[in-house]
Amino acid sequence: MAEVSNKQVLLKNHVLGFVKESDMVITSSTMKLKLPDGSKGVLVKNLYLSCDPYMRPRMNSQNVGSYVEPFKPGLPITGYGVCKILESGDPNFKEGDLVWGITGWEEHSIISATHTLFKIHNADVPLSYYTGLLGMPGMTAYAGFFEICSPKKGEYVFISAASGAVGQLVGQFAKILGCYVVGSAGSKEKVDLLKNKFGFDEAFNYKEEPDFDATLKRYFPEGIDIYFENVGGKMLDAVLQNIRPHARIAVCGMISQYNREQPEGVSNLMNLVWKSVRMVGFLVFEYYHLYSKFLEFVLPCIKEGKIVYVEDVAEGLENAPAALVGLFTGRNIGKQVVLVSSD
Repeated sequence: MAEVSNKQVLLKNHVLGFVKESDMVITSSTMKLKLPDGSKGVLVKNLYLSCDPYMRPRMNSQNVGSYVEPFKPGLPITGYGVCKILESGDPNFKEGDLVWGITGWEEHSIISATHTLFKIHNADVPLSYYTGLLGMPGMTAYAGFFEICSPKKGEYVFISAASGAVGQLVGQFAKILGCYVVGSAGSKEKVDLLKNKFGFDEAFNYKEEPDFDATLKRYFPEGIDIYFENVGGKMLDAVLQNIRPHARIAVCGMISQYNREQPEGVSNLMNLVWKSVRMVGFLVFEYYHLYSKFLEFVLPCIKEGKIVYVEDVAEGLENAPAALVGLFTGRNIGKQVVLVSSD
């Protein structure tokens, strides 16, 4: 029975305010590469890990009202990843299978909740795509845009945090459908990426815009039909001032609020009433039953070059804390991924 060193990223303490690398610690323990007797889980080698904004609220001591429990100090952080199965006690998986789903931030993991894993059948694309384009962020973009926003050709679409893992896909889905698309991002490089790589009609650097209301009026003189919400706060307030009658807002996340001790208020909610706007929050796992339908749509788009995807890959588990913290300062360009092992 082989015994190996298992590098891990642990949460050092619960976090108040802005998350720092020092809130996490890299450690190493030993483990036997063997499932416990009678286990119906799987033993995996982690290949790629996904850095996602929703992980920040899980670092709070009280993640009140959330759909997921807080991380526990002293234990490995968990999140989405791509893994190779080394041993299986679940008849649905076998040694050598590649899967994506929830795993630990460590080199090897034992996953008991095998119902959260998806077997990878299409390995002719980069495996890292299953942390993003072909994984949870891709499904998030698909469900939020098509299922919640019910888009129609020619509509006016605005996406905040548009160069991130989800936003870049929503914009491309909207362009495939024939919509007018504008995105916001946090640097000139990201704005250029939106317009020149992802095909957005327009994009702007929100850090250079002192008045979001005026900015949106400039890009949407006739108003916004669809807003894909990733930011919250002042951007949401400005959108509500520029929304069209019967518009739809898919609330995916509010990254501007995650490191605040007190969330910002929103002042313009009555526009939802006056303009009969539908604003819906959603959780991606409620739409995983559509995953095969999503793949039928997106895989041909990838092969035909209709969708491109940009990743920012940090190499080595020791660089995972910096990669995660970087999400909240806008350091990443595209989907933030951690390469744990290429074997």
